[in-house]
Amino acid sequence: MPTGIRDVGSYLPGPPVPATFFFTEEELASPIASNPLFKAPATRHHVNGERAAEMIAAAARPMFERLGTEPAGSVDLLITNVMLPDHPITGSGAETADLLGCRPRWIIDLHNGGCASFGYMLKLADTMIASGAARTALLCNVQNGAGQFFAQPKVRKSPYAAVAGDGCGVAYLSAGGGSELLGASVIHAPEYARDLGLTGTRKYWAPGTEELMVSFPQDKLGDIIARGNRLVPEAVTDVCKQIGVATEDIDVLITNQPNKMFLANWRQALGVPEERHIDSFEEFGNLYTAGVPVTFDRALRAGAVSDGDLVVFAGFAHAGDMASAAAVRWCG
Repeated sequence: MPTGIRDVGSYLPGPPVPATFFFTEEELASPIASNPLFKAPATRHHVNGERAAEMIAAAARPMFERLGTEPAGSVDLLITNVMLPDHPITGSGAETADLLGCRPRWIIDLHNGGCASFGYMLKLADTMIASGAARTALLCNVQNGAGQFFAQPKVRKSPYAAVAGDGCGVAYLSAGGGSELLGASVIHAPEYARDLGLTGTRKYWAPGTEELMVSFPQDKLGDIIARGNRLVPEAVTDVCKQIGVATEDIDVLITNQPNKMFLANWRQALGVPEERHIDSFEEFGNLYTAGVPVTFDRALRAGAVSDGDLVVFAGFAHAGDMASAAAVRWCG
């Protein structure tokens, strides 16, 4: 039986946070702040004490209510991808299952994948469902680094900080039901994994007061931008070839939301009109791992996706060590 997406859900913590939380009006008008890579969205959301599992439960419960089912007994496979796991050893999967009252056969805390994780998780879940190892799956993407990491007093003055937002997106899959998953593509480029790291002189687990920050080597920034421009169209083109359509035939394109520059470059490379490429950046900022499912859920609720639409999800992760794309024929 083909794997299908039954429904999706999302959760955004707290009230919207304005760009002035990070910079003054004068700083926001500076040349660096106007750079397309760093231009701050109007608003974003920040976690305020929520655990990742609590964010997942807040996104998933309304979805299960719409489906008329309870999580207990309805989730064979639970996959989480959390930017900052509340417990670095056990991850968030078991806590999520406990909060939702389910006992999956499989709990996978998928730490890699980043902004490409949604397509990666779709392919993994499809593989397991096709093998008969599971019949249903709950995919959970949590970005919780903006309010905990990028909001640090010194870090929040970095040009990267104001771009990030927090949120959670979930998707429920089953065998033989929902909107059929037509194909998926995952690209690995492990040679680029070390091009993203933490600044600072101490290990992240070591005691100290130094604020750590995610950063890219400045001398590789041009290469990283080029990878990002290339990888998403490459993954989307691959999945379109799998299912025998041209990229121009995509009805709705849902990508991660790093900045306006990447969004414009991707749709231009793929021949997808702007109105068919959903843009949530100005409202939610860069939601990293949660960007694709949250953007899709909001597009559904806004009526931007119709029955019969060919929907393609895509993203690239970190400094370009992974990219993914997946296609579904949406049937509401």
